Amino acid sequence: MSGRKETVLDLAKFVDKGVQVKLTGGRQVTGTLKGYDQLLNLVLDEAVEFLRDPEDPLKTTDQTRRLGLIVCRGTAVMLVSPTDGTDEIANPFLPSDGA
Repeated sequence: MSGRKETVLDLAKFVDKGVQVKLTGGRQVTGTLKGYDQLLNLVLDEAVEFLRDPEDPLKTTDQTRRLGLIVCRGTAVMLVSPTDGTDEIANPFLPSDGA
């Protein structure tokens, strides 16, 4: 049982790779992870924010704005996921048109 103690969240494998970050308040950002610390503060390069729908602030739109190099405070980070290897699918819980 000796060796390096692995944490539950090991972001080292995502450094210099694309990540998607969801923040408290509904903001969603993608970019290249350049660094992080034990408090989950993240440094993202070439960051792009997905803008929210003005009528429904819980939904994001296809509109984006470029942010460049940013720091996401760890207290605001809710989710970190890789952008490679993920696909968006239709929501299986929405009622079908034939129902």
